[in-house]
Amino acid sequence: MEKNKIHPTALVSKKAKIDPDVEIGPYTVIGEKVKIGKGAKIGSFCVIDNDTTIGAGCKIFPGAVIGTIPQDLKYDGAASSVVLGENNIIREYVTINLSTMEGSSTVIGHSNLIMAYSHVAHECAIGNHCIIANGGTLAGHVILEDRVVIGGLTAIHQFVRLGTMSIVGGCSKVVTDIPPYATCDGHPAKFYGLNLIGLKRAGVTSESIHSLKTAYKIFFQSGLSKKHALEEIKKTVTTSKEIDHVIEFIASSQRGLCH
Repeated sequence: MEKNKIHPTALVSKKAKIDPDVEIGPYTVIGEKVKIGKGAKIGSFCVIDNDTTIGAGCKIFPGAVIGTIPQDLKYDGAASSVVLGENNIIREYVTINLSTMEGSSTVIGHSNLIMAYSHVAHECAIGNHCIIANGGTLAGHVILEDRVVIGGLTAIHQFVRLGTMSIVGGCSKVVTDIPPYATCDGHPAKFYGLNLIGLKRAGVTSESIHSLKTAYKIFFQSGLSKKHALEEIKKTVTTSKEIDHVIEFIASSQRGLCH
């Protein structure tokens, strides 16, 4: 690196807004609308283009492509953006696309790990502390709440939501919403129980974990309709912030829950 931390072979637009503390590796291309925050490190042979914001402390590994136009045939050149929060790790050859609609964004929060060859499509919204393992694929409009883990080579259908602290096994096909705190796997993905390790690591109380087990037993095994299952959960299960979140998530699901 040169003294200014930008390699002489990098093609960096003079209009780009780049903090002096940013490192940019060989042969990387940075477009004129790009903004990169303090302490970010951009590896070699990356492309960061269009209206893309990279937050402070992010690490972008070689070959990543961020902010190119969406792979959506209805995209007509609308002004849209990609926004990455702080301290994200984007590994080799990850692709993150602009959103399709005018004024909208593909958004990634803080402290996420997106492993090599993964894809984040238009209008996706990823929360904080999520992990997408190698080759994970998010179609358009996918939502990941906080602390979601997606196994390698897993594909997520468009408009699907994955709830807080859920975990999906590798090579799964996810076509319906994954409820919060759940462990799911399969083709298509099915509900197998709670993410007990994640819950305990997060300091969730044993009482709340028991309530979650009871709530999901009612929802998945009682034979009640969605409406009546939620009513039964509200009546019989000890409330907690986790239970409140499960009820809200299920009530608002548009694609339905995994089986």
